[in-house]
Amino acid sequence: MPSISLLTSIPGPNSQLLAARRARAVPRSVVQVTPIFVRRASGAMIEDVDGNRLLDLAGGIGCVNAGHANPAVTEAIQQQSSQFLHTCFMVVPYESYVRLAERLNELAPGPSQKRTFFVNSGAEAVENAVKIARAYTQRPGIVAFADAFHGRTYMAMSLTSKSDPYKNGFGPFAENVYRIPYPDPYHRDRSGENVDCADRSLRALEHLFETSAPAESIAGIIIEPVLGEGGFIVPPARFFPKLREICDRRGILLIVDEVQSGFGRTGRMFACEHYDIEPDLLLLAKSIASGMPLAAITGKAEIMNYPGEGALGGTFGGNPVCCEAALATLDLFATSHLCDRARKIGETFRNRALEWQGRYPYIGDVRGLGAMQAFELVHDPVSQEPNAAAAQWIARYACRHGVILLTAGAYGNVIRLLVPLVISDEDLSEGLNIIEEGMTDYCSKSSAECLAPAD
Repeated sequence: MPSISLLTSIPGPNSQLLAARRARAVPRSVVQVTPIFVRRASGAMIEDVDGNRLLDLAGGIGCVNAGHANPAVTEAIQQQSSQFLHTCFMVVPYESYVRLAERLNELAPGPSQKRTFFVNSGAEAVENAVKIARAYTQRPGIVAFADAFHGRTYMAMSLTSKSDPYKNGFGPFAENVYRIPYPDPYHRDRSGENVDCADRSLRALEHLFETSAPAESIAGIIIEPVLGEGGFIVPPARFFPKLREICDRRGILLIVDEVQSGFGRTGRMFACEHYDIEPDLLLLAKSIASGMPLAAITGKAEIMNYPGEGALGGTFGGNPVCCEAALATLDLFATSHLCDRARKIGETFRNRALEWQGRYPYIGDVRGLGAMQAFELVHDPVSQEPNAAAAQWIARYACRHGVILLTAGAYGNVIRLLVPLVISDEDLSEGLNIIEEGMTDYCSKSSAECLAPAD
């Protein structure tokens, strides 16, 4: 029996009324990706204010890996909120902050002793990681990657690559930020050189050291183990050990941003585990607390302990309700085998997407790790010219028919999967069927030649 249930067209009348109120109350720069307003959500399902039930394959941009309103998490939130909501950990501390830090220290990859500090958002984690790296190394420079996204506060925005819409009109940006190409196995080198993408990135890093920013001036290299907003690009496995070796040799900290890729999304608790590396600083947020505002910087103890007393902090960081939600979320990973589920979801999606690629010539690439999967839409596979119109068409079609999708990529031409890991096989299949219908619909509306005959 289908889980999607549409009682009205999308958006329904109540969502339309709320959208009109929103337009009068909220700045236009705060976008609304879908035209619906939510009433309640559970697992991988969202019910809107008109009673329509939609499958959520976006997961709050990857914030609910353990599902919407998981009963274990909501019970922990309710129990803590009945005791106290806030004291500020730096004034009157509480055990849940310490217990959560202990658990993250144990989970973080690598043999080094760890320490963890909590803030409110991924962007705050990035900001504090830069502070810690600069303090520890006594160097100013930070290297980031093309197509990276690290947040919207000023340092994080400076590290973010894409200008439109994230940076336009907001300059000047932070100094001492340098950028090199991300190792991208799909997109060809525009110079025409036949160079492995990992080698190209590493060569660009060494060239940076030689020409623009000596290695002795670089505090840290910040990298997503799988690009998130940049299009779910997965680098070759051999890239990260080589990058780790360069950082060690040059005295540079390796800062791994797992805000989107962490907490089971890729089939491991943290994506960097796929590459068998130990970050100096590991940045965590989104699904850490199943949608509650919490983020963490977990790093090697020597590095984390370097800033002086009072140098790190924040009024709301590590809020007790959020900490209890995070502890309950970690329990779910331990008992519900969510990492195994992520691998199964990824396999199911990838098999379907590769089948689509054989039928629809505008699917240029299928890629991902675990349940962090995507396919890229192009005008033709030879030129690889981005086809953002196809991505937008498919996402709008899916929403009108009960499936919430997100796009990604530098050109907005990537469909990405951020489904809650608790989704059933039946619901996942139902959602993928709607995506397939959207691709067929795009073909029928765009050109007769769009749909290639099946073999």
